[in-house]
Amino acid sequence: MIDQESLLEFPCEFPVKAMGRSTANIEDTVLSIVSKHVPDIAKHHIKTRASSNGRYIGITINITAHNREQIDAIYMDLTEHPDVLYVL
Repeated sequence: MIDQESLLEFPCEFPVKAMGRSTANIEDTVLSIVSKHVPDIAKHHIKTRASSNGRYIGITINITAHNREQIDAIYMDLTEHPDVLYVL
């Protein structure tokens, strides 16, 4: 099914990208939030990248999205968490 507002055809592979301060648990925090909406995330679907000064970390989790509401819920939960600075 094609979502006319987003031009995505579901189900589809979708990268969820979040950025936060480089803390010991930021990756677990982001994974925990996304896992509420996508329970079967494999470790090879997660990529992290530290900023050049090491103060921030970018986390990308590739998911199979089933509808627009699922993506919106993930983004809403991520943006509400105080450790997540940006979501793309």
